[in-house]
Amino acid sequence: MNTDDYLLLGMLADAEFHSGELLAQRLSITRAAVWKRIRNLNETPGIDIESVRGKGYRLSEPLDLLHADRIRNRIDPELAPRLPELHLLPLTPSTNDYLLKSCSPMLHGGHACVAEYQTAGRGRRGRQWACGFGRNVYLSLAWRFDLPLADLAGLSIAVGVAVARVLTAHGLDGHGLKWPNDIHIQGKKLAGILVEAKGEMDGPCQAVIGVGLNVNMPESAIQDIDQPWTDIATCLGVLPDRNGLIGDLLNEMLKTCVYYQQRGLAPFLAAWKAYDIYLGKEVELLMGDNKLTGTYVGLNERGGLVMDGPSGRQAWYSGEVSLRGKA
Repeated sequence: MNTDDYLLLGMLADAEFHSGELLAQRLSITRAAVWKRIRNLNETPGIDIESVRGKGYRLSEPLDLLHADRIRNRIDPELAPRLPELHLLPLTPSTNDYLLKSCSPMLHGGHACVAEYQTAGRGRRGRQWACGFGRNVYLSLAWRFDLPLADLAGLSIAVGVAVARVLTAHGLDGHGLKWPNDIHIQGKKLAGILVEAKGEMDGPCQAVIGVGLNVNMPESAIQDIDQPWTDIATCLGVLPDRNGLIGDLLNEMLKTCVYYQQRGLAPFLAAWKAYDIYLGKEVELLMGDNKLTGTYVGLNERGGLVMDGPSGRQAWYSGEVSLRGKA
């Protein structure tokens, strides 16, 4: 999708009829060119524009498209200087990849990217993240840490706490954190976090933190999801202000990065425990084709999962295993 197509989509975002003639005048193009752009837009998954003779064009339902000012207005004044760059993209393979390719490892302050749609969004262990155009949150933040690379092992834990807190502030109740980086509610996945870090072993290093959050998942995306899921619109019964939600998430992520640089993981562990949905329960750890069963007893100081199993108490770390509730 190019900039001109996205501009036209913004004119149609209210889901009211707009005549081809008026759209052509506003875009300074011909009506035939409007029709071609409508055809291009209809090829994007999640976009459905109908044409009615004598009335014009309209979206099948309204879209809350991204607006930089509405997002930035949610950033605390003292944090605003720490976000010199905010990139809004109609479509990208992955917001994490965009920042990994475009940001200098020696950047100062945060660089953020948010997209309407991802064609190759991914979660932990390379899994694809299902999405819909203009429906969900696809947000990434690049941040430089003057810390050894190993010290970022618990960053996804801290960011998970940040996301959970924002959802609570927006009225969600009953959600919790699933180690190491998922938000679940009533056994269904609501959000995921992906942290990709690189740099010197002794520092500095750069982390790109991606957050994918289901806000109003379209029916067309269901076939791409291989696990129980839900979205905020379903949980709250209303459709939230997506730009406000993104701004609050970004604000909390910025605060988390500043605090993590100063204090590390320790200050976030108590909050994680309060949101931890598997604490004290029988769980299964999946390690390739192998499965280990035991009682999950919490996190250690490095953010590792601690479990009492057949071989006694052991700690496991992200990347080695996947956690599942015991059936």
